[in-house]
Amino acid sequence: MTASSPDCSTPDTSGFHHIPVLLEEVVAGLALRPNGHYLDATVGGGGHSYRILAADPSIRLTALDQDPMALQAAQARLAEFGDRPQFYHTNFAEFHPGAQRFDGILADLGVSSTQFDQAERGFSFRQTAPLDMRMNSLQDFTAADLINTEDETELARIFYTYGEERLSRRIARRIVEHRPFETTTELAEAIARSVPPKYRYGRIHPATRVFQALRIAVNRELEMLEQFLSLAPQWLQPNGRLVIISFHSLEDRLVKHSFRGHDDLTVLTKKPIEAQDAEVQQNPRSRSAKLRIAARKDNAAD
Repeated sequence: MTASSPDCSTPDTSGFHHIPVLLEEVVAGLALRPNGHYLDATVGGGGHSYRILAADPSIRLTALDQDPMALQAAQARLAEFGDRPQFYHTNFAEFHPGAQRFDGILADLGVSSTQFDQAERGFSFRQTAPLDMRMNSLQDFTAADLINTEDETELARIFYTYGEERLSRRIARRIVEHRPFETTTELAEAIARSVPPKYRYGRIHPATRVFQALRIAVNRELEMLEQFLSLAPQWLQPNGRLVIISFHSLEDRLVKHSFRGHDDLTVLTKKPIEAQDAEVQQNPRSRSAKLRIAARKDNAAD
């Protein structure tokens, strides 16, 4: 394994801020031990990793992220720990640890507050921005490419499968009739105009599920998660912990079934751990977080 930095011009990470969810529960779930080596497969702003490294001066950490801005923010946040953390710009499903085995692996599958709040990333329709939605800014394919090229049937499938949007066909038809779309607000307005008034003025904006579906499709999130879940148990030491935080039902379902179906894992959480009221009040985005924990069996074949 060779550590690497993002191959891109240095972005401004001064505004990158992400509150780590379920922090105490993650630390407890990893069962940190002296001289342990841990993998943060989605380091983000480095909040979970900071706590892991601060737990004991002998702990080492490998940190991954596909977002160059997040990775550089984590490098700055964890600089005080010297060479104990090593950083890799990669998607967790494409990581190759070689012979290294970890005492614990963490993956926080959430989109960071910064990624949502930076209009130019195109994850949110609250501000006008290009239809981007790439987690890895070096990737070519964007949400605009998807929206403006896929046929109506495929768009409807994406909205229904990844966004659980029951009006997927109706929305896809409207999009195809009025495309091309270049900005987040143009697309959100078209979606709102395609649904009945009762649906349009409901509890959540009618574009919410479609935007989730687009983000998942553009970044191949469920495909990458499924691949990671099949590989990660092999990267663990015997009795090493695998800790996954998911934020919507599609992810959580994949994690639950993967844990239960893997012969080398013992499931330690019959039900997912959720944020307590105090944390939700401080960080409302933690409300949908679900934490599941499994351990590699001590007699598992390598």
